[in-house]
Amino acid sequence: MKRFLTIVATSFVLISCGSIQKYNKKITSEIPIEDLRDDIDDVYFQLQKHHPKLYQYISKERLDFKIDSVKNSISEPLNSKQFYKKLAPVIKTIGQGHISVIPPQLKQERRVRKEYRDKKFNFGTLDFDYIEQHLLITAAKDVDTLLIGSEVVEINGETPQQLIAAYNKNIASDGYNKTLFQTFVASRFQRFYYRDKGFQDSLNVTLKNKDSIFSKVFKWKEKEKPEDKIEDSVVKVKEIKITKEDRRIKRKEQKVKRKFDRDHGLVFGTDKYKRNFNFIGKDSTVAYMKIRGFSDGPFETFYEESFMKMDSLKTENLIIDLRDNGGGRLTEINELYSYLIDKEYTFINESEVNSRTPMLSFILANGSPFILKGIGVVLSPFIAVHNLIKTTKRDDKIYYRFKQSKLQQPKENPYKGNVYVLINGNSFSASSIISTHLKATNRATFVGQETGGAYNGTVAGVFKNYKLPHSNIRVNMGLMQMEAPYKIEPNGYGVLPDVEIKSSLVDFENKKDASIDWVLNSIDKTN
Repeated sequence: MKRFLTIVATSFVLISCGSIQKYNKKITSEIPIEDLRDDIDDVYFQLQKHHPKLYQYISKERLDFKIDSVKNSISEPLNSKQFYKKLAPVIKTIGQGHISVIPPQLKQERRVRKEYRDKKFNFGTLDFDYIEQHLLITAAKDVDTLLIGSEVVEINGETPQQLIAAYNKNIASDGYNKTLFQTFVASRFQRFYYRDKGFQDSLNVTLKNKDSIFSKVFKWKEKEKPEDKIEDSVVKVKEIKITKEDRRIKRKEQKVKRKFDRDHGLVFGTDKYKRNFNFIGKDSTVAYMKIRGFSDGPFETFYEESFMKMDSLKTENLIIDLRDNGGGRLTEINELYSYLIDKEYTFINESEVNSRTPMLSFILANGSPFILKGIGVVLSPFIAVHNLIKTTKRDDKIYYRFKQSKLQQPKENPYKGNVYVLINGNSFSASSIISTHLKATNRATFVGQETGGAYNGTVAGVFKNYKLPHSNIRVNMGLMQMEAPYKIEPNGYGVLPDVEIKSSLVDFENKKDASIDWVLNSIDKTN
């Protein structure tokens, strides 16, 4: 039996290694011209079949021309990454921010993954912002905090400006918006860099802090083990006798902490939360709600407790910070909005779709995880019936009904104070939908820059993850038109601020937030 298990295990490893080698060879080898052109036809067919607003910002004739042009431009075989750099800019011209094109990455063999399993790459723990074409470090977890405030001058010999300009060619905002491109890549810089360069064993980064220029080499390092963190206090712990009551109190504290983390949406691997609430200024007259994203964990308790605090303290002003909020759940933005409005409302229109069973298109896509597809196959009859009940055909179009498409009731005691909403180009998707509501009903004063998400809605909801057969490039596309019952002309732009404020190097260096300062000064003037 032992010999049999050894043979099975060895065979599994050999097959796995062979599969990885085969995959890596496929994505690095040159792909024949006709296969590349077939992939272009394939992705265009998928977009036409599934995307309900494909020609919202570009005419069919114009997109047909671009598709034909890129096909004709392929005059020699290309590998997957080279092909990606031709395909992605064409898909970008569709102007739908939820369509993403993702190049395949080399896979690592099991022994390599094992080698790096207990290591971390500290470059990945940095946070960046891009201000006046300067890539700046805004946070540095697990590395020297003195790096905070430094400007990245070069990464392995390339400037951030060159890299960001190249990456911006391959991504889209909603419609004709431009503000998204100012900060989107910077906020996800490591992700784009990895897509471009692949796995890096080390990075040589040139930094500038004030007038000082220096270099730092980022390498993979062993993770700090839990026992290392408490090594210095082991002796002290042994000297202190832990009682049953101490353990009970400790368990209670841990339970409270876990609940707090869930309700506030602790971001995995960090000490940051998606939902934050506190008071700023001189007293409790100004509440500050920073929402990094409408996702992660239950949200009802957070909003209920936050608005109860404001009610009990008679808080007159609320700042909702949606800057760099990439979106999330429809249910959560509806919940937040119900605390801010005092009359019945319809939160979202019925969503235009291209299929009576959009959920199956999402679950059974060839790029979906194997487990998800397996579950989908088993549950497909029930999912299909559910989708058929939720969809209706009208004027040769198919619409999906969300719960939030029905008439909604506000909270019994909604917040009636002044509302200020902070926005920028990274305010996208769900954060743009709730912004549309607050803007259309004149419920809030908007400060900052135009949102990256469109005022008139976006195609999101559920997504189809499709993998192109020859190049292994993945294309994600939204399947549902998500829009509030409000519209502006011209179409294709985001929610505009009432007071435009741009980030500046001077404010960054002085650690000032011009948007918050404007709100606080405005409140002081009215009091």
